[in-house]
Amino acid sequence: MEPAVLSSVVDGVATVTLRNPAKRNALTPGMWRTLAATVAELATEPDVRMLVLTGHGGTFSAGADITGLRSGTAPRELASAAEEALAAFPGPTLAVVRGHCVGGGCQLAVACDLRLAAQDAVLGITPARLGIVYPPGATARLSRLVGPATAKYLLFSAELIGAERALTCGLVNEVHPAEALDDRVAALTATLTARSRLSQQAAKAFVDHGPEGDHAERWSGPRNAEHELAEGVAAFLERREPRFRWPG
Repeated sequence: MEPAVLSSVVDGVATVTLRNPAKRNALTPGMWRTLAATVAELATEPDVRMLVLTGHGGTFSAGADITGLRSGTAPRELASAAEEALAAFPGPTLAVVRGHCVGGGCQLAVACDLRLAAQDAVLGITPARLGIVYPPGATARLSRLVGPATAKYLLFSAELIGAERALTCGLVNEVHPAEALDDRVAALTATLTARSRLSQQAAKAFVDHGPEGDHAERWSGPRNAEHELAEGVAAFLERREPRFRWPG
């Protein structure tokens, strides 16, 4: 089975799957490139409300394929491009973590907005084992997520931590038994795709970039904002689920 990045869209949810089972879904240079291009393309699809990133089989990703490091194919730049494509995706992004989520795999998970993990998941950021300088953007994103002290611990030690410890330090949002993870993912994606896309995209922009500048101006009077508010209030008063339509 050749290494690949697979994607599908069902009910507004794009699922992107890392597949390289012979190497625990380690990412080859071609996979990094395909991932960045796939995510960028999905970001332009009007029917895609959110993106789920996962790994084939029982593991997320063991990180960059070490053979790529030896061949000098500059995986750091490729990894950063894929990471930034995920971070730039306008809607919610969710990493579903099973098994190993290590190195560049963890870099991708951290670039997502949310992370759900199975109880058997193992996470770590391991460039210090290989003498690699972790990218500055990824370092800053990790520090914002878990705090400077925990980020330094993970980067200095290159140790792997279990899912429960990752939950405690904020590296993941939720931990579930492996057999219950799919049901929780389905429930969460159903919830997120039922909410206002306007509210979600504005919130993501403000959290990621702050409340000032172009990001604030973009959301000050977006098209259909009045409809979104009117529909949300009407649904609340009528005790029904809202039918948000922005953009539309």
